[in-house]
Amino acid sequence: MEKLYAIIGFFQSGGVFMYPIVLVLAIGLAIAIERYVYLTIVRVSNRRVWNRVLPLLEGGKYDNALEYAIRSNAAMSRILGFGLNTAKTHGNGEEVQMAMEEGLLEVVPRLEKRTHYLATLANIATLLGLLGTIMGLTEAFSAVSEADPADKASLLSASISVAMNTTAFGLMVAIPLLLIHAVMQTKTTEVVDSLEMATVRLTNLITSETSPGQDRT
Repeated sequence: MEKLYAIIGFFQSGGVFMYPIVLVLAIGLAIAIERYVYLTIVRVSNRRVWNRVLPLLEGGKYDNALEYAIRSNAAMSRILGFGLNTAKTHGNGEEVQMAMEEGLLEVVPRLEKRTHYLATLANIATLLGLLGTIMGLTEAFSAVSEADPADKASLLSASISVAMNTTAFGLMVAIPLLLIHAVMQTKTTEVVDSLEMATVRLTNLITSETSPGQDRT
């Protein structure tokens, strides 16, 4: 209970700028949770599609692979669909790769969506903390100038201590948001790398086949 009171006292002594920092924290956590859930679902669905389609591709069953890709809503399915459709009509490895890269250009922005806001929110939290401290120090020096000379030192030190709470809280919000941003970027990069791997793998398979547009079943 004492810790709770200490936290409440710390928050209240920080002044009005503590509230926008809390809002920044709430927005950042909401984005982080949404991105984590989304990227996790995309990663699992892509892996499931790839594990199902790869044996079909290696067996030359391109029509079956295309049919499965069309039925799925995964990002991997969309990119494979671009490549397999092109392979069926043209059968050229270079054209297939270009079609799949076009699919990547469509999918990747969805994977990176809103992640960059986390770094921005971390900077905003830091700046709000500094602004709150500056405003607090301005008020403190104004109050000290009118105080009794004997009490100026103690009053000034107490006021500075209170004003620094805003900066401390801003950093306490900014540092986790920056770490979360790094984690989300890593997860996004892993998903994009898996899609690029699928692009290269399918292109190599089609290039090695004489007529990849035909079902070899």
